[in-house]
Amino acid sequence: MEKRQGCRRFLSAMAICFIALPILVILIPGIHQKASTFDVIGRLYKPHPVGERAQNLHGLSSDLGFDEKSCLSRLQSRRYRKSATQRKPSAYLLSKLRSYEALHRRCGPYTESYNRTVQLIGSGDLSTFSSTNCKYLVWHPVHGIGNRIVSLASTFLYCLLTDRVLLTDLGEDMAGLFCEPFRGSSWVMPREFPLKSLFRRNAFRFAHSVGSALKNGTLKVTEDSPEAPPFLFLNLYKGIYADADYCFYCDESQSFLSRVPWLIMLSDQYFMPSFFLIPSFKQEASKLFPEKEAVFFHLVHYLVHPSNRVWELITRFYEANLASANERIGLQVRLFKAQFRTSAVFTDQILACLLNQTLLPEIDNRSQELSSSSPGNQTTKAVLITSLYPQFYQNLSTMYSNKPTASGEVIRFYQPSHEEKQKFGDSEHNMKALVEIYLLSLCDKLVISSKSTFGYVAQGLGDTRAWILRRPGHGTNDPCVRDLSTDPCFHYPPYRTCNAAGNNNSSYVDVAEHVSYLKHCEDQNRGVKLVDVHEEL
Repeated sequence: MEKRQGCRRFLSAMAICFIALPILVILIPGIHQKASTFDVIGRLYKPHPVGERAQNLHGLSSDLGFDEKSCLSRLQSRRYRKSATQRKPSAYLLSKLRSYEALHRRCGPYTESYNRTVQLIGSGDLSTFSSTNCKYLVWHPVHGIGNRIVSLASTFLYCLLTDRVLLTDLGEDMAGLFCEPFRGSSWVMPREFPLKSLFRRNAFRFAHSVGSALKNGTLKVTEDSPEAPPFLFLNLYKGIYADADYCFYCDESQSFLSRVPWLIMLSDQYFMPSFFLIPSFKQEASKLFPEKEAVFFHLVHYLVHPSNRVWELITRFYEANLASANERIGLQVRLFKAQFRTSAVFTDQILACLLNQTLLPEIDNRSQELSSSSPGNQTTKAVLITSLYPQFYQNLSTMYSNKPTASGEVIRFYQPSHEEKQKFGDSEHNMKALVEIYLLSLCDKLVISSKSTFGYVAQGLGDTRAWILRRPGHGTNDPCVRDLSTDPCFHYPPYRTCNAAGNNNSSYVDVAEHVSYLKHCEDQNRGVKLVDVHEEL
């Protein structure tokens, strides 16, 4: 009986196979065709050889211990760049990063060292605290996503130079944007951190800031100060920069700060260049980064990896709109004065920049009809426009869609979003901004707006020296100017001598005059940026 039942089951299975086989033969081509349309999304889940991993990242991130599927962008981002950058991190930087990762694992959230150091905030008793204990810097976000990324990268370099553990107060509007950068430990500040509820209270921040304490005489920030508090705020952002806050850039202040267990950083600035000026940091910073212009490039690629959700949005848009073009032009339009957003003058300025720099071809006004050439025989340029407003996309796309170009090239314009205004505290808005910054960084050539950290991050990520649009009404005939380097601009560098910090009678110092690898920014006369200096043979 059992043998007969087994035989019946076998025959039934065979019959199903014979029926299903023709259906599968019919369906397989369709399945294959559909997969090819979204081949990038399919590739996201394929494992990659270790050799490719090491080659792609130049060793910035440690290969061991990361779950590849938890952060797809970490290994795949370089596939989307037309040519791999030749910038390679120094061996000393790689060694420093590995040492930092070990420190973060030893001192990160909920470790014994962390729990012990947190208690110092309440007790204030530093009698048992020594230089061998774990020290921390909590980064608190200020302003938009561009400001946040440049200040976060700067803060991380400060942590590398001072052996502090970086913790981030990402908040709900940045939750889910980035992958965890450090293997085996989180960089997110625990929710129950004692001071978290006080971060947004201006009076509390001012009262416990280095600048305010120095100005009020309640704190003597010198090397021989007898006591250090358990925590201090560092206010390094445009809105509240005071003379006393510049003491951060002085050696004796850094000696004092090294004895403070907890520092809370509030900054919207790219203050990375300052570490090449402070005497106690200058030699170490130069050893880490012999190639000065690559500082931001290396640190942002190590630290900032879009989460899987963000990465999928980036890759889908890129594949659907930009991948097939012969050349990709990124155009970032940021207006700080709303009256210019509907101005035809600014559209004319943008077009003049694109034409003068031969980024786009002239329109053939003699012809009334678009070229009838086969699209397969024509060169295509994709122009990615990122702006809060739709007018610039509408104006430029209308110009190029009505008439052919003099060169015969086909120009297509794309704009992922137009939010109309910048929204603070909005996670969806920040996600769209991060997607657009990353898409800009994947373009072959780039035009960015004056004094915009959004554009700075894009050119730094892509290692693409951009053209900077002059501000409307700038008073010159040049619609745009080529940036000096891919490094962001430090808008508000220290400008007083350290021995006179807080003294209004102290003399002004131009930091760009004293260091060959610091130059004044093209879009901010007072600002400075790092550049590579190539000595003549």
